[in-house]
Parts: sequence; structure tokens; C-alpha cells
Amino acid sequence: MATTTRAIKQAKEPMFAWEGKDRAGKTVRGEMRAQGETVVRASLRKQGVLATKIKKQSYRGGKKITDKDIALFTRQMSTMMRAGVPLLQAFDITGKGHANPAVSKLLNEIRADVETGSSLNTAFRKHPLYFDALFCNLIAAGEQAGILEGLLDRLATYKEKTLAIKAKIKSALFYPTAVIAVAFIITAVIMIFVVPAFKEVFSSFGAELPAPTQIVIAMSDAFRDYWALIFGGIGGAIYGIGQGFKRSIKFQQAADRAFLKAPVFGDIIRKATIARWTRTLSTMFAAGVPLVEALDSVGGASGNVVYAEATRKIQQQVATGTSLTVAMQDVAVFPTMVTQMVSIGEESGALDSMLAKVADFYEAEVDDAVASMSSLLEPFIIVILGGIVGGIVVAMYMPIFKLGSVV
Repeated sequence: MATTTRAIKQAKEPMFAWEGKDRAGKTVRGEMRAQGETVVRASLRKQGVLATKIKKQSYRGGKKITDKDIALFTRQMSTMMRAGVPLLQAFDITGKGHANPAVSKLLNEIRADVETGSSLNTAFRKHPLYFDALFCNLIAAGEQAGILEGLLDRLATYKEKTLAIKAKIKSALFYPTAVIAVAFIITAVIMIFVVPAFKEVFSSFGAELPAPTQIVIAMSDAFRDYWALIFGGIGGAIYGIGQGFKRSIKFQQAADRAFLKAPVFGDIIRKATIARWTRTLSTMFAAGVPLVEALDSVGGASGNVVYAEATRKIQQQVATGTSLTVAMQDVAVFPTMVTQMVSIGEESGALDSMLAKVADFYEAEVDDAVASMSSLLEPFIIVILGGIVGGIVVAMYMPIFKLGSVV
């Protein structure tokens, strides 16, 4: 928490561009985030740099740094280091070539830390808002083992796969949510503006209206009288749910359990969670991180409280000497196929590759499930939307049909 607070405080400090001479008399340049020019000058003096020019940079906006930006940066660094580009030069290339100024500033700060002797993982740990513990731990393992290029490649693949899974889940939820929202807006417009016009016409008939027409008119009256309360209630509910996810752990736990039990969507979310869980553990185990230590990061990376709690129980059992397979069977949240693959991996000494195969399988399952659900939901939603609008139209025209038959 203290580290995160410090990172947020640093992000609010102004950026200074500086130029100076190092101990060898060579001109050096860079950027530094600090509270003021005096702090920059003192910091450079400690580094053996005599500042000749310091200029406060104007704020250049920039979009928010996203997971996609971090994944792209990781892939670029991996590619360049495999090609033999020195680390600092790789930071220069990625920083200057990025379209988002916020990313460029972040990479310049990391580069400055590395240039002054800090290890790469330590430099990343100063920015916990963008680089989580899993990312930093893998970078540390790569630096210690001298396989940083390979670890960056694994990290890039891991982040790309994770982003792909998240995108699939969002696409699965977006279509029905959008259609429901459009249906509600169309219904509200009809109820507030169209039905009242029909109501005025019907008032001159002097005859009793059919029951469906009376129901629609009553609903229209409710919409017109309480539209602010209805829209405010919906907006408040959406805001409350969002705040509940951010602030209440109990709310998150209840929501995650409900998501897993939801029809159709629950199966997709479960498969996506298992894919992330196995992909994360495979990546960390392949990097040489001990199993008990790797499980620390796996639960949080799964993105679901149910699996995070199960992971803690697995970690406790593994720490006492229980095999991973038995521990996974005891928590009863993994399908038999997953535990069987893990068992084969443990027996053959190829646990990381088996976990990777499980992740590949479930990622493909998510792709197929999303495609199937989209094709099934489309006609179903169209029928519902057509039924709602059509039902209102028929109800409003019934008095006219009745009047025509009388005449």
C-alpha cells in the first residue's frame, strides 16, 4: 500500500528535462520527475552529473496507460533484446516510438533508474500501478539466471494471451448488454412520447379499451410520471455496483460466485479463469520460480475470488508436502481433465508444458463458446426485442381494429 501511494505521489510530480556533464566531461541528457529544480540538481550531483540546463516540461496529456500498452512494450523489448540491442538503447527506441506520451514518460523514468545502476526489476517495482508482482518477479528471475530475453518473451506471450481472453469475455458480454440497453431506450421513447399521443386519440372514442392497451397506457403513465426516478435508479444501481466492486471485498466475492453460477456466461467465465490460472502458473514455473512462491501470484492473476481462495488452500497444502494434483483435487474447482494433465506433468517432470497445454485448450474452448453463444443469442435477442416493440404496437392498434369492426 505504501509503495502504491508513493507511486501515485511521484506521478503527480512535474517532469524536468535536464542536460549536463558527467565525470568524464561527456554531455548527457535525460528526464526526471521531482518536486522542483533544486531536487533535480541535487539528485544529478549524487550521480556525478553537473547540471548545465534544467527545464520544467509542460504537461502533455496522453492517454491512460493500459494493459495493452504494457503488453506491446514487453513484446518490443523482447524482440529487440533477442536481436542484440542493448537494454538502454531498447528503452530509448520503445520510449521515443510510442504514440502515447504517458508511456514514453514512464519508460524514460525506468530507463533513468537503470542507467544509474538500479536493476531492471527494481526499476519496475517503483511503478506498481503498471507492473504487478508477477511481472517484477519474473523479471528478477530472468536477471538472476541470465535469461532476461527468454523471460521477456514468455511475459509478452503471457500478457497477449491474457488480453485475448479478457477481450473474448468482454465481447461475449457486450452484445447482449448493448441490445438490452437499446431495447430499454426504444421502449422508454415509445412509452414517453408515442403512447401518450395514442392515449389522446383513444380518449375521444368513449368506449372501454382492451386490457393490453390499458396495461401499456398505465406503463406509459408510470414512465412519464416517474421517468427521473426510473433513470436515476438505473444509473444509481450501475454506479453502486461499480463502487461495490472497487471498495467491498465481500461484494466482489459474492459477484464472482454468482458469475460462475450464471447460465451460459458462467461456463465461459470458468473456462477463461482456468486458462488464466494455468497460463500464469506455467509461465512462472517455467521461469524457475519455486511452486509455492509461484502460487502467490497465481490466485490474484486468475481474476476470480473463488479461484484465489482455492489457490491459497492449494499453496498451504503444497507447502506441507502435498502434491499439486492432490491439492487441486481437494479444492474441487478444477475439472478432472485439468487435474489429470497436472498429474501427468508432475510424474513426467514437465509440469510447465502440461499447464501450457491446458491453457491452450481452455483458451480455444473460450473462443468456441463465445462464437457459439453469439450465434445463438442473436436470433433470441432479436425475437425478444421484436416481441417487446411489436407487443406495444399491437396493443396500441387494438382499439383501432375494434373500432373498424364496429363501423
